[in-house]
Amino acid sequence: MTKPEGPGPLALVGSGEYLPQMAEIEAGLLAGRPPRYVQLATAAVPDGPSVVQRWHSLGVAQAARIGVEPVILPVNDRADADDPALVAQVAGAGLVYLSGGHPAYLVDTLRNTAVWSAIVAAWRGGAALAGCSAGAMALTSWVPSLRNPRGGGTAGLGLLPHIRVIPHFDAFAARIPDLVTRFLLPHDPAVTVIGVDEETALVGGPRDWTVKGRRSAWRLTRDGRERLPAGASITTLTGPGEGGPESAQGV
Repeated sequence: MTKPEGPGPLALVGSGEYLPQMAEIEAGLLAGRPPRYVQLATAAVPDGPSVVQRWHSLGVAQAARIGVEPVILPVNDRADADDPALVAQVAGAGLVYLSGGHPAYLVDTLRNTAVWSAIVAAWRGGAALAGCSAGAMALTSWVPSLRNPRGGGTAGLGLLPHIRVIPHFDAFAARIPDLVTRFLLPHDPAVTVIGVDEETALVGGPRDWTVKGRRSAWRLTRDGRERLPAGASITTLTGPGEGGPESAQGV
């Protein structure tokens, strides 16, 4: 199979990685690409081995559902993220998926490591790259602390410096609808803040996106929120150095 030229599609997923109802989206990301589905449950490591194993099992089941090869990448810490044997397994990926959990842990584990460099290289070479929940937030330039919004956040991996993502947005906004506007919107007008509902994804990028899935995405501004139902398109600004070394390493 000939790999597509240029960067592959990106997916920012609100929730639902590896579930049957999301199989169509994941299969679409793999369409026309090598049937090699690389999966990292790194964000779940703080929750313990049994939780990580659950994500691994779900990922294997989804790969079987789609009809592709699952490649579990057990990156539990920064030593793993620089392990040449794990780095080598990223090569030939059709889709690399960062599943959910703790976004700050995911970012701190992957930042400036050989595995992250290999993932970026695979994406630039045509592989699709997806992040769900914590994984979606990690791909941007900033990871918020949802438990303590006043405490700020930490730098993300920076692949998408012009976007901030709030996953599980339908559940999150229902609990604390004013929190987003008060604490999570940046002062920089070039940064687009997108809420992504559960079992929904923003697919495309880095500039032009389409909403796919069961619910909606939301463009958030200080004036309110704009609903983007499934099938809707959105264009976001691209930041300086988009896709360059500084954004890829999240420094």
